[in-house]
Amino acid sequence: MTTNNLNAEPIVLANNNAQGILRLTMNNPARRNALSEAMLTQLSQALNDAAENPAVRVIVVAANGPVFCAGHDLKELTLGRQDADNGRDYFGKIMSMCSTTMQAIVNNPKPVIAEVSGVATAAGCQLVASCDLAYASDSAVFSTPGVNIGLFCSTPMVALSRNIANKHAMEMLLTGDMISAQRAAETGLINRIADASELTTTVMDVAGKIAAKSSKTLAIGKQAFYQQREQSLSQAYDFCADVMVENMLAKDAEEGINAFIEKRAPQWSDQ
Repeated sequence: MTTNNLNAEPIVLANNNAQGILRLTMNNPARRNALSEAMLTQLSQALNDAAENPAVRVIVVAANGPVFCAGHDLKELTLGRQDADNGRDYFGKIMSMCSTTMQAIVNNPKPVIAEVSGVATAAGCQLVASCDLAYASDSAVFSTPGVNIGLFCSTPMVALSRNIANKHAMEMLLTGDMISAQRAAETGLINRIADASELTTTVMDVAGKIAAKSSKTLAIGKQAFYQQREQSLSQAYDFCADVMVENMLAKDAEEGINAFIEKRAPQWSDQ
């Protein structure tokens, strides 16, 4: 089963500003910014391009319309049942594409921030959880409602369970209930809440602070963060000690330390 709109007008808009902050805006509000095959293709490609682009220092994932992301495009998936295998191969393809996209966020050397101004459900909630940071408007809501339609949110569970406490994650997964931005902040799904009119400003302020750092240092730290999290305590300390040594040998660490001692602003070379 294949879709026919992969070459249509871009549904992920990209805008990189002078600070190196790349805004990737999902722009298919008519389909609730669902993670269709086209959306996954374009979002994944944009993330991979950003990873290789030295002009990009921070990535913001945002969306147009009242829904940040409604998760998988269930109508598109249902069409796959017309295939001879009842959709098995196509379902596997889409789930693999989605997993690849989420890992393109975690493995990206650039920090990725979610700007959630509306509803984030199922794989849309997974997208929020996969980002390094997340900020939401006071009207945003989140859920993993697959259980309500007989389809447990198993892949969203991967990101959710790695970002919030087990019991909070299981409550969302087992009940399918919608939670408020306030509750999302309490559980750690998002960093904090902003008034809807100030959300973009809040996100861009944070992104600007991060973009002013050494991209070399940020890449080292982000990779180490996710890698050590999967290790035992002693393994993590050994690993991160080695990371610190390598980081100390980087040009930007030498420059940053000298600048601190000399009481001046550092001049990053990103090396």
